[in-house]
Amino acid sequence: MCGAAVLAGEAAYRSGAGLVYYACPASVRDVISIKQTCGVVWAFEERTAAEEILGFAAQCDVAVIGPGLSRAKAVVQAVREVVQRIEIPFVLDADGLNAFEADPGPLLRGTAPRVLTPHPGEAARLLRLTPEAIQADREKAARQLATGFRAIAILKGHRTIVTDGKQLAVNQTGNPGMATGGTGDVLSGVIAALIGQKMSPYDASCLGVHVHGRAGDRAARAVGPVSLIATDLLIHLPGAFRGP
Repeated sequence: MCGAAVLAGEAAYRSGAGLVYYACPASVRDVISIKQTCGVVWAFEERTAAEEILGFAAQCDVAVIGPGLSRAKAVVQAVREVVQRIEIPFVLDADGLNAFEADPGPLLRGTAPRVLTPHPGEAARLLRLTPEAIQADREKAARQLATGFRAIAILKGHRTIVTDGKQLAVNQTGNPGMATGGTGDVLSGVIAALIGQKMSPYDASCLGVHVHGRAGDRAARAVGPVSLIATDLLIHLPGAFRGP
C-alpha cells in the first residue's frame, strides 16, 4: 500500500525532517516515485531485503517501519530481522506490529530505542488479550506494552495514551473524524521527524500525538469530521505546529 508510506514520509517533511528516504521493493519503485515529489526512493531486491534495509538505515537518524508493508511471509521475516538488528531509533506501526502478532518474542531483542503505535486490536494481539480487555483498562495495557517490550507505547484511540512504563500522558486533542485510513501513518511520520531532531522518543511521542490531533481538529473545522481524510492532516500540520 504505497499511499501509506507516502503519507508517513510527507508527514515527516511537514514536521521538520530534512530528507526522507523511502525504502521499498524494486517492484513498486515507480509507484512511490510518482506519488511523492520531495523524497529519495531507495529500492531493494526482495530476496536481500533485510540486509539492504539495514544498510540504508545506517545512513539515517530514525526509521519508520510498517506503513503499507502487507503481511506477506517474506515481509514478516524481513521486518522481524530488521527490528532485532537495527541500530537507530525506530517507530513500529501497522504491519510492522503485525509481523510480531504470532510470536512477539523477537520484539524484545535489539537495543535500539523503539516507539510502538498500536490501535487496540494490534495491542490485544501483542499482549494476548482481547480488544475489549484493552479498552477496559487502557492505561494498564499501555504500561504493559511499554514495560514488556522496552518501548515507548502509544495506545491509539479516544484519548490516546503515551507511556514509557513510568511516565504517562493522555492526549486531549483529536476528533472522531480522524478514524479513517492513513491517519496513523501520518502520526508515525510526525513522531519520527521529531526523534530525528534529537527529541527523546517519549517527548517526541507526546508532542507528536498532540500536534497530530491538533492538525485533525483544524482539518475538522475546515472540511467537517465526516469528510476528513488523512491528507487533510498534512495540509493542517503547519498550522498545528504554529499554534491552536
